[in-house]
Amino acid sequence: MPLSIQNLASRLTFRQLQVFKAVYDLKSYSKAGELLGLTQPAISSQVRHLEQALGLPMFEYVGRKLYCTAAGEEMAKCVRLVFAALEQVQNNLAALEGQVAGELRLVAVNTAQYVVPYMLGAFLQLNPQVTVSVSVVNRATALQRLNDNADDLVIMGMVPAERPLTSLPFLDNELVPVVPRGHPLLDQASVSAQAFLDSGLLVRESGSGSRLALELHCQNQRLRAIPSMELGSNDAVKHAVLAGLGVAVLPKLGVLSELALGSLSIVNIAGFPLRRSWCVVYPQARHPTPAMRAFIDYVQQNIRRFEQLFLRHSEQ
Repeated sequence: MPLSIQNLASRLTFRQLQVFKAVYDLKSYSKAGELLGLTQPAISSQVRHLEQALGLPMFEYVGRKLYCTAAGEEMAKCVRLVFAALEQVQNNLAALEGQVAGELRLVAVNTAQYVVPYMLGAFLQLNPQVTVSVSVVNRATALQRLNDNADDLVIMGMVPAERPLTSLPFLDNELVPVVPRGHPLLDQASVSAQAFLDSGLLVRESGSGSRLALELHCQNQRLRAIPSMELGSNDAVKHAVLAGLGVAVLPKLGVLSELALGSLSIVNIAGFPLRRSWCVVYPQARHPTPAMRAFIDYVQQNIRRFEQLFLRHSEQ
């Protein structure tokens, strides 16, 4: 016989629900423990107590893979509602005090990871009750997460025009042609774009924003760009250039230290730097939460300040 609501409520704790949600989302006891700062035995104990209270298993292993049971799927629906209600209460209470609260889940493409930390400092000072999480992903993953509506806001460039997205441009993203110290191109008074591209072009994986920007430029200018090597991140491309493996077109903000030290140099080439904009993006159908709206308004009101801030960084 099912427990009465009173008896069930007395046997459940919010900690159990929190642990259940972490295990359900991550499909792993160990990863849930890392997220919540608990040992794996502590996670297992919380789930076991929850299962004892409900009288049904929530998870099961098939081989080494963890799966959620039918009962666990029903519990997941309930837990989502509980935490959504708690977040709404938090937002409403903060609103009564004239403040914004809640969770803000940001996703930044690799090229934007140099920008986001500088944006968040003043925003969090203005909104101390907002909890921010930031995931750094490649462009393909960012587009998929936008399609799945998995996050609140995505910070990216090269926003696809064919998708129903709301986009707020806020900062230029300069892509500059760089070579390592002592490269032969630095001895030439004039360097053509084609000569640069033929000097062992190092690029990101297909579909990345910086590579797409370069490919579009080459297509428009009838330039031939044949990569000599593909790498999975801007840092990997940068270090490959530093190691003398070739040349690359990289976000200027990502190589400021190397430019200052002289280990990398920008080659003066007609048509460069390529200029794109970083944008705050979310699906048009998405109704912004108070935390989302606060961040969007903050970005919109501080576009000029961001320009000045990153101009100073680029000139140092």
